[in-house]
Amino acid sequence: MASLTLKINNQSHTIDVDPKMPLLWAIRDFVGLTGTKYGCGIAQCGACTVHLGGVPVRSCSIPVSAAAGKDILTIEGLSTDNSHPVQQAWIAEQVPQCGYCQSGQIMAATALLKKTPNPTDKDIDAAMQGHICRCGTYPRIRKAIKTAAQLMNQKASVK
Repeated sequence: MASLTLKINNQSHTIDVDPKMPLLWAIRDFVGLTGTKYGCGIAQCGACTVHLGGVPVRSCSIPVSAAAGKDILTIEGLSTDNSHPVQQAWIAEQVPQCGYCQSGQIMAATALLKKTPNPTDKDIDAAMQGHICRCGTYPRIRKAIKTAAQLMNQKASVK
């Protein structure tokens, strides 16, 4: 066991855990943030995606010790009231069906839009590759990403 401090959603959390434990379990079981989901456990589905130092990662395959001292952003950190443009677009475009993969999808889309404010279909496909939606809402996901890009660009032009 080791005492590690994680900075999650701009709050510090000191936890005593096995340093090899996947970051996902530290976030869910020790910090209590359950928006990040367990899907496959082998970094193949994307349900567990969080941002680590601004980069989307599969938290099921990152040891918690590798995340200590780095900024971690989970779905709960985007907004407390679904006011983030990606969340708004997800709602407007009625993306979720079962919803299980959605936090990972949203976190991947958020990272894409931060890097590429006006993504093409090719950009979206590349960024979202490997994020599995068992319900098959991929066309709505693409549409929501484009809607979110418009919302973000509108907010940027108002400032």
